[in-house]
Amino acid sequence: MPKIYVLVDLCMVPLGTATPSVSDFVAIVENKIRQSPLKSTLHSAGTTIEGPWDEVMTLIGELHEYAHEQGYARIHTEMRLGTRTDKHQTAADKVNTLESKIVKLNENK
Repeated sequence: MPKIYVLVDLCMVPLGTATPSVSDFVAIVENKIRQSPLKSTLHSAGTTIEGPWDEVMTLIGELHEYAHEQGYARIHTEMRLGTRTDKHQTAADKVNTLESKIVKLNENK
C-alpha cells in the first residue's frame, strides 16, 4: 500500500433504516474513528481523517465492518481525498491558510 500522506473527507450514511435521522449511526462511527491513532476532525457533513494512505484506508474498511457488525445492513460512503508531494499539510494548515487570506482580503478594503 502507498505510504503517501492523505486527507480524506468521509461521509458514511446507513440506508434502509427505520428513521431519517442518522445521528445514532454517526455517533458510533465517529467514536470508532476517535479510538484510532489517526488525526480526525468532525464537521457538519462528515469527518476529515488524515494520515498515511494505508492506515486511513484500513480504518475506513474497519469502519464499514464495524457498522455492519452493529446491525446496519447497507452503508453508502462518499469520500473526497487529497494528496500532495511538495509539502506536508494537515487539514488545520489548510484552514489556517484560508483564514489568513480572508483576513488579508478584508484588510485591503
